[in-house]
Amino acid sequence: MSNHAPTPRTGLPRRALLGAAVATAAAGALDWHLPVPAAAASTTSSSLPFAQPGHEVRPKFRWWWPDGLVRPDEIRREIDQIADAGFGGAEIAAVHHSVTDAAVLDTAHHGWGSASWVTGVEAALTQAARRGITVDLAIGPSWPAAVPGITPDSDAAVKELAYGSVTLTAGTSYSGTVPAPVHTAAPGVTRQDLLLVHAARLNTANSTRKETGLDLDSVTDLSHAVTAGTLTWTAPDDGTWVILSYWVRGSGQTPEGGPHTAPAAYVVDHFSAAGTRAVTDFWEGRVLTPAVRRLLKVSGGALFEDSIELETEGLQWTPALPDAFLVHTGRSLLPLLPAVVLDHGSQVYAFEAGVTRQIRHDFWETVSGLFNRHHVTALRTWAHSLGLRLRSQPYGLQTDAIASATILDIPEGESLGFKNLDDYRCLAGGRDMAGHTVLSCEAGAYAGGAYNTTWQKFLRTMGGAYAAGVNQTVVHGFSYAELPGVNWPGYAAFTPYKGTVGYGESWGPRHPTWRHVQDVSGYLSRVHQVLQTGRPRADVAVFRQTGYTATGIGASWFTATGIPLGWTHQFLSGPLLDLPSATVRRGRLAPDGPAYKALFVEGDFFYGSTVTLALPDARALLRLTRAGLPVVLLGAWDTVVPPGVPGPGESEELRTLVAELLAQPRVRQIADKAGVPAALADLGVEPDVRYATSSTLLNARRVADGVDYYYLCNGKHAETVKPPVAAIDHEVTLRRTTADAVPHLLDPWTGRAERLARYTEAGDTVTVRVTLQPAETLIVALGRPGLFGDRRGGRTHAVSSDADEVRFTAAGLTVRAATAGTYSTVLSSGRTVRTTLKAVPEPMELTSWKLRVEDWRPGDTASQTTVLRHDLALALDALLPWSQITELADVAGIGRYRTTVTLADGWSGGRGARLELGGVTDTCRVTVNGHRLDPVDQIHPVVDLGGLLVRGVNVIEVEVATPLANRLRVSDPAVYGGTARQAYGLTGPVRLVPYGEARIG
Repeated sequence: MSNHAPTPRTGLPRRALLGAAVATAAAGALDWHLPVPAAAASTTSSSLPFAQPGHEVRPKFRWWWPDGLVRPDEIRREIDQIADAGFGGAEIAAVHHSVTDAAVLDTAHHGWGSASWVTGVEAALTQAARRGITVDLAIGPSWPAAVPGITPDSDAAVKELAYGSVTLTAGTSYSGTVPAPVHTAAPGVTRQDLLLVHAARLNTANSTRKETGLDLDSVTDLSHAVTAGTLTWTAPDDGTWVILSYWVRGSGQTPEGGPHTAPAAYVVDHFSAAGTRAVTDFWEGRVLTPAVRRLLKVSGGALFEDSIELETEGLQWTPALPDAFLVHTGRSLLPLLPAVVLDHGSQVYAFEAGVTRQIRHDFWETVSGLFNRHHVTALRTWAHSLGLRLRSQPYGLQTDAIASATILDIPEGESLGFKNLDDYRCLAGGRDMAGHTVLSCEAGAYAGGAYNTTWQKFLRTMGGAYAAGVNQTVVHGFSYAELPGVNWPGYAAFTPYKGTVGYGESWGPRHPTWRHVQDVSGYLSRVHQVLQTGRPRADVAVFRQTGYTATGIGASWFTATGIPLGWTHQFLSGPLLDLPSATVRRGRLAPDGPAYKALFVEGDFFYGSTVTLALPDARALLRLTRAGLPVVLLGAWDTVVPPGVPGPGESEELRTLVAELLAQPRVRQIADKAGVPAALADLGVEPDVRYATSSTLLNARRVADGVDYYYLCNGKHAETVKPPVAAIDHEVTLRRTTADAVPHLLDPWTGRAERLARYTEAGDTVTVRVTLQPAETLIVALGRPGLFGDRRGGRTHAVSSDADEVRFTAAGLTVRAATAGTYSTVLSSGRTVRTTLKAVPEPMELTSWKLRVEDWRPGDTASQTTVLRHDLALALDALLPWSQITELADVAGIGRYRTTVTLADGWSGGRGARLELGGVTDTCRVTVNGHRLDPVDQIHPVVDLGGLLVRGVNVIEVEVATPLANRLRVSDPAVYGGTARQAYGLTGPVRLVPYGEARIG
């Protein structure tokens, strides 16, 4: 995981962060089925039960182990807990940032990869096979990828290029040892090899605020002047000169939060075959016992690698880089080294700005190729040989993560490190152009969030990510229960951290909310299933010359203006234009995949928005638009330059190609981003989704067998965006694939479908009304009538009505309203019908409750909980958070609220009611007259009570489960005492809102 993006001009900084649903009785609601996700089977041959999704679409947990200090019986128990809670798998990760005491974690006997660790893995795989879920395995302990058995000096270990320097005035002589690196080597590094010595003249015209300017033409190789480690050289008398020495050595980096192994594990070289071979050799020799190999074929899921956080004081390096650079660019890297050396992640020297940009582009493009070839591709091939897929977070360096996403079976992003939704859209572009199905997310890690994270916060975070392309959730995380010396409620991977509240959450039975977690896992599973079904659709591909992600940098116009109007986009980088899918049919790029309607190209945001284009990419754009693809270019393309250092004639050839591109009939050039909508309209390009007004509504579309699935979320581009998202209520126009398709509402909380009864049609579009609270989601499917088993709705539907709702029920087309009166409804046949609803009771605020609380406290051991029951003798006359009730101020647990509602004798057929819960922290369930309702939408807790209410006395119960933070404030004050009390419980206001219902005549 990573919480920082690489800054394109300054290298990789060090890690800065460690420190209401349709009710059961609702008329017209039916269980339904979706086609099988593309990854599982053909969408034309079978279906999956939406109400009970299969394990392959269910969320997973990142499962933190204290290395190998685990017991097989506890491992099996935790697999059962994960499976029973409705999760589809777990990823074993050795992480223990909260515990570093070598007396507790004896790496010689219980380290990662030890016999005890392997025994634990066997137990996990065996029990997972019994339970029908899968187990993923992290590639090494913690991150980045590392194994024991190598030293920092080994060929397979991660390398850095360190530099030394001496400044000489004009005519000054230097005689002495070659300048030593400005930073001493890391512990364990015993060898450093001199690669080269340069002299270069300072040129202040090339200096920047942080970089010292040099004259490229002055760079001189002084290696011949070095004898036995001594350099003798006299500077010319034409200015100030600098002597630069370059040293190749191991960086000595170890995985985070160690030690994890004995001997110590060192991070491997991610750019060489030797580094990857060290990983696979260790696994083959120490981990893959015959039992593990056999079990991986049954219950193994994926091999996982976290983000590529190669931290060094110098420049990330591999010995083969100069040769690879020569092959890739046709020129030597060595004279260009001053422009790429790093000091604490920052650039040090610069030549003329344009040339420096081109050198750095070529360097990182070469590194990207080595990483994708020797690391990503090699690991994928090896994982496949074991029956596993490769899942990875391919970012953290200045490499083309979009291209890496095309190679991976499952690319993964993260909610902690990604700054906004465009970071996900980068990986989604690679996934979809490669024809893969899943984009995963390390989800729900929050700084200082241990034991105070709510599932509501988790859902608010993930709502927008799903709209941006995510369709698998790896929840961060589930900690192994036990470890000597830890405090209640048990071992946690990241808390305490440096004596205070850590980040992330340790979900599991230690949490009161675990009682309701099946409701959450069911919701996530159904969202995943919809978003893994069929093929994705996106309106526009945005071309990115530099394929970084985890940067927060978006697209001109589309990110800020297009999304609020309904447009969708993804990002592509150059290598994607060479994929087999990069063809055009009927004006669509990748017609069997995302089917982009246009390609948008602008300057390179990572290099000052310079208008650049590589020659192969220019040729590809020309090929694509000649095949019929609309292309919009933003900027002064008559000044285009290659992104890298051009060879002879390349700049002229590029300008000729771009001039030819601009002359094509399906190409438009615009001077500024305000011209984007007019250019798209002129090309006949429209979005699949249109809003009646600028909106915070986000959308994602999938198409399978002529059915269109639209995921809608009232969210925002980034969680830091202000002002907060407000409720929306407006019309949304959706494009349909099949001419007679009608809209269905698919409820991921309950697993039920209902044909919508009020909408309008116009050609290939359907318009529906969407009303959503902040972070609330909605799924609409456009398919033939009866597709989801609904036989009640006829062909006639409502196009407008002044009633609150129009629905299809067992009685037929029906209106609902919260007040009595006569309502007019216009039908699709053109007829206007008036329907009268008789007296409807007034809404009632429910203020009088009895409350029983299960108070969760430390038990006899750190992993055991004692429950003390509080029964408030007096009824609550007002709903207050527990923090304001003296007896419950520091209580965490489960509260059961009970009230009665007496309905008059006039309550009979034709009436129902909704229960609006208002504020709830955290999860909740509702029971009415002994009937437990379907899962409640935890973001917008409003439930339809249908026909469950009766004349006379009705009993309503609301069960609420909380986080643990309030109890930990007093049970472990040394760590959690400084945290503020959270407002737990049902805080309302709770309202019962009756409605009348009558069939439209």
